[in-house]
Amino acid sequence: MDESLVRPRSLVREAAGLRAGDPGLAVHVDRLCTRIEQVDPLLHAFVPEPGRPGRLHAEARALAARHPDPAAAPPLYGVAVGIKDIVHVDGLPTHAGSALPPGVLAGPQGAVVDRLRAAGALVAGKTVTAEFAGTAPGPTRNPHHPGHTPGGSSSGSAAAVAAGLVPLAIGTQTGGSVIRPAAYCGVVGFRPTHGRIPMDGVIPHSPTFDTPGLFTADLAGAALAAPLLCDDWRAEEARAAGAAAPPVLGVPAGPFLEQAGPQARKAFEEQLEHLAAAGLTVRRIELPADLAELLGLLRTINRFELARTHADWFVRFGGLYRAETAAGIRHGQAVQPEDYEAALHAREHLCGLLAEDWAASGADLVLTPAATGPAPAGLGTTGDAAMSLPWSFAGLPALTLPAGPAADGLPLGLQVVAPAGADERLLAQSAVLEAELGARRRGE
Repeated sequence: MDESLVRPRSLVREAAGLRAGDPGLAVHVDRLCTRIEQVDPLLHAFVPEPGRPGRLHAEARALAARHPDPAAAPPLYGVAVGIKDIVHVDGLPTHAGSALPPGVLAGPQGAVVDRLRAAGALVAGKTVTAEFAGTAPGPTRNPHHPGHTPGGSSSGSAAAVAAGLVPLAIGTQTGGSVIRPAAYCGVVGFRPTHGRIPMDGVIPHSPTFDTPGLFTADLAGAALAAPLLCDDWRAEEARAAGAAAPPVLGVPAGPFLEQAGPQARKAFEEQLEHLAAAGLTVRRIELPADLAELLGLLRTINRFELARTHADWFVRFGGLYRAETAAGIRHGQAVQPEDYEAALHAREHLCGLLAEDWAASGADLVLTPAATGPAPAGLGTTGDAAMSLPWSFAGLPALTLPAGPAADGLPLGLQVVAPAGADERLLAQSAVLEAELGARRRGE
């Protein structure tokens, strides 16, 4: 591990310091830009931006003028955030990791950016994405080992938080594009219930599944940011869940976990043993297990919607698309509308079965490895999304908790999933898991 690259920063501490005037915004922006200038030429987490310091200083001065008393400012006053480059930001071009002319991709600012700026945040810049949030990787490297992928497609956002370039970054997930890169980079990734954060102002990949999410160094940071970004946050419900008895933890029985590699399975079983020894209830639960059907439906829906999104652009600029994205679009063009509609109906049925089986199990949360193993070597792949696919398919809220290193020193993550709409409970009840995993890493 290159320790000079891995320096995640606490969002809670940074937000509190800025609202206390320590440091002032000018010094804060100088430090931010210096860190990016020093680290990002190796990491490539941010889309290059000429004039970044000047833009940020101007935005910081305007922010200070609106809030002359930092202590009375909004909760993210001055906090620097990274925004995945499929999300439109006023004043910055959108490339979406592609070679298409950015003017073609332009659009109104994303709702998630509106909410961040209303909360006082400064946009540090656009973070690198796989092309159109698909599988064609960008240049970003893993801060823990620059020869390994950071995951995707929200690669730049996860790496930027892990490297301490920003304490908060926005990504999106269609299949596993928040949960997996968070695991590979050793940070917290939170993907809320589908639709809880609006997708307005985001270039879609597959609207049935697309969900904005966030990356922070720890769970407290996610708990600070989530109520500011999610619709209709129920703070009382979160407090009640945090004060309630520890959650009952469900672990999928059957073939699902067999998709994980030996390192991930071994670490996961050790994590479960530690949680059980700490007094938590861990039980194996049966969930709908026809993974082949689920994956087939997901692919049909995803590819059809991808082709629909790119119908005009692909005709005009098809030669500029990378091979992986072009293949997905062509696959989607071959899907018949009636097959797409049938897949949507079958998905609705499977989601109903999943909800029924989960309720009958008595589990509050479901645990799985956050990825099939540590980050693969090389930058030619973003890794395997298998651990996330059923939950993304059903639009359920999920998060990655850092769960210690694998044998080679690369991070592993624990995925925690909650029923639809139970985002508040997910974040509140996961605190006991974060504490126990931290105690385990410290040998307590």
